[in-house]
Amino acid sequence: MSTGKRGLPREAYEKIPAENYRPYVPAEETMTEFTFKSLFYGSIFGILFGMANAYLGLMAGLTISTAIPLAVITVAVAKLFEKVWGRTSILENNITKTTGSASSSLASGIIFTIPALFLWGHDPGLVKITLIALAGGLLGVLFMVPLRKFLIWNEHGNLPYPEGLGSAEVLVAADAGGTHAKNVFTGLGIGLLYTSIMDIINLWTREIWVKIPFVKKATIGMNTRPSLVGVGYILGFRIALIMVSGGLLSWLVIIPVIAYYGENLTVPLYPETQHLIKDMTPEEIWTRYIRYIGAGAVATAGFITLIRSIPMMIASFKLGVRNIRKKVNLSDTLRTDRDLSMRTVLIGIVAVALVLTFIPTVFNFTDSIVVRFIAALCVALFAFFFTTVSARIVGLVGVTSNPTSGMIIATLIFTSLIFLLLGFRGLEGKIAAITVGAIVGCAASIAGDTSQDLKTGFLIGATPRYQQISEIVGVVTTCFFVAGSVLILGEAYGFGSRELPAPQANMMKMVVDGVIGASIPWTLVLIGAGISIFVHFVLRLPSLAFAVGVYLPVSTMVPIFIGGAIRKIIEKKSMGDKELLAKRREKGILFGSGLVGGDGLMGVIVGLLVILKVRPKVLPDNWAGDFNILIGLIFFSILAYFLINSTRVKRGEEL
Repeated sequence: MSTGKRGLPREAYEKIPAENYRPYVPAEETMTEFTFKSLFYGSIFGILFGMANAYLGLMAGLTISTAIPLAVITVAVAKLFEKVWGRTSILENNITKTTGSASSSLASGIIFTIPALFLWGHDPGLVKITLIALAGGLLGVLFMVPLRKFLIWNEHGNLPYPEGLGSAEVLVAADAGGTHAKNVFTGLGIGLLYTSIMDIINLWTREIWVKIPFVKKATIGMNTRPSLVGVGYILGFRIALIMVSGGLLSWLVIIPVIAYYGENLTVPLYPETQHLIKDMTPEEIWTRYIRYIGAGAVATAGFITLIRSIPMMIASFKLGVRNIRKKVNLSDTLRTDRDLSMRTVLIGIVAVALVLTFIPTVFNFTDSIVVRFIAALCVALFAFFFTTVSARIVGLVGVTSNPTSGMIIATLIFTSLIFLLLGFRGLEGKIAAITVGAIVGCAASIAGDTSQDLKTGFLIGATPRYQQISEIVGVVTTCFFVAGSVLILGEAYGFGSRELPAPQANMMKMVVDGVIGASIPWTLVLIGAGISIFVHFVLRLPSLAFAVGVYLPVSTMVPIFIGGAIRKIIEKKSMGDKELLAKRREKGILFGSGLVGGDGLMGVIVGLLVILKVRPKVLPDNWAGDFNILIGLIFFSILAYFLINSTRVKRGEEL
C-alpha cells in the first residue's frame, strides 16, 4: 500500500464534516479498482451466499448481512491467488465485496414474498421470479445513486452504517498486512460436513423433541442444524432470549391452553374443519392455530416498527426527492465523489417501468396495458419511498435489523386495495399485490445493502460510480441463481412444510388474503396482535423478535438461543478486557457466518438431489431407534465446542 497507513483514519469514527475527512486512499491517488477479476470473484461469492441466504430465510425466517464475511473472504481469496492474478489492491477487493454482497438482499426480497404464490397454488416460474429480482434489484441501486451524497456524505458521523464500517476495517487491516478469513472458511467447511452427514448419511435425527410431563400436549424440541446456532451467536444473547421466549409461549402455554379448551368439543374448531382438537398432535395444533396467532403477532410488530419510523421516512423522502431533482456536474468532481449520471439513473428507471408495462411476463395476471402501467407505477413509487427509508434505517441499525418485512406489508396493503378497486378480487388480485410487493421488497433490501457498501467506499476512498456499477453487476449475475434455488427448495420440501416453513411469506399471504379474500380467522390474528402490543408497550421488548419466536417452531428457536448463550458466556469471561472481548466476539461471528453459509449451501444441494431423485440414503430413518437422539445431541455438542473454540485468541494475535 503506497500510503503507508496502518488503519482507517481517526476521523472515520468521529462526527466531522465529510469534506474534512481524508480517506485511506486519497482522492488524488489512482490505483487499480474496477477489473474483470474483482467482478468475477464478486459474482461467484454473490451466487453462493445468495443461495445460502435464500435457504436460511425460508427455513428460519431470518437472513444475515454478508458484507463483513464477504470482505474477509475477498481478501483471503485475493491473497490465495496472488500468483495467478497478481497483487490485488484494496479498491479491487472493495469492488469484489460490493458485487457479492448484493446477493443476500435479493434473497430477502424474494423469500419474503414469492412462496406466497405457491401457497395459493400458482407457480410463477423461473423467468418471472428472475425478472422480479432483477427489476427490484436495479431499482434499489438506481434510486440510491442520488441519495449517496445526502446519506453517506452529509450524514457522516450521524449514521454509522455498522456493516459498512466493519467491512472497511477488514479491508484496511488486510491491506496493512494479515487476514482473518480462517474462521469463515473453517465454519463453512464444518457446516458443509455436518449437514452432509446429517442429511445424506442420515446418521442422526434432524430434530429432537421431548414431551413435557403433566401439561397437556406441551412439547419442546431442538433443531440440530448448524446454521441456527450460528445465527444465534450473530444475533447475540438478548435477541436470542427474546425469540426463544416467544417460542416457549406458543408451545408450552398457548398449545396446552387450546388443548384444554378443545378437550370436550365435539365439533372441529375453526379454521380446522375435519379433526377435533383432542385428536390433534401438538404440531397439528401449531399448524392450524398457532401460525395464525404468530402471523398476527409478526404483522403487528412490523407495523409498530414502521410507525416508529414514520418521522424518519418523511424526512428521508423529502430529501430524496430534493436530491433527485438536483443537477450535478460530474466532470469537475473528485474521483471519490463521482456517481452514475442522473441521465443514466432516469433512463434505467424508465426502462424498468416500460419493461414491466409492455412485457407481460411479470404482471401476467392481466392483458390490460393500463393495469400493468398502474402496477408499474405502484412499483416505482413504493420502491423509491422505501428505498429512501431503508437506506437511512440501516445506517442506524444495520442490514440484519432492517424492517424490510414492515415495508413490504405496507406495500401489500396499499396495492391490494388498489387492485381491489380495479376489480381484481380473486387470485389475480393476490398475484398482482404479491408481485408488486416482491419487487419493492427487493428494491428496499438492495438499497440498504448498497448504502452500506457506499459507506465502506467512502471510508477507504473508492470511486462511487464503480461501486454502483458493480452492484448492478451483482444483481444481474445473482438474480437467476437466487430464483433457481428458491424453486429447487420449494419443489424438494414444499413451502409451508416443517422443513421449509417460509414464515415471512406466510405472513404476507395472510395480509393479502385479509384485504382481498377476507378468509382469515381474525380472532386468532387479533390474539397475536395483542401479544405484540403487550410485548412492545408493556414489557418494552423488541416485539418483532418475540413475534418471530411465536410464529416459528420452538425447535428453531432453541438452537438460536444456545448460540446466543454461547456468545454471552464468552463475552462474560472476557469482561474487563475490551480488546479481547472485541476479538472473541468478532471471531465467533465470522465462524457463525461460515456455519450459516455451509449449512445453507448443502441444503440447496440436498434439495437438488431430492428433485433429481438421486439423493443417497446411506442409513434408514431412525436406524438407531432412541439412540438417534443421543447421537444428535453428541454431534450438536461437538458443533457447539467448535464454535466456542473458534473464539479463542492466541497471545499477541491481532484481529
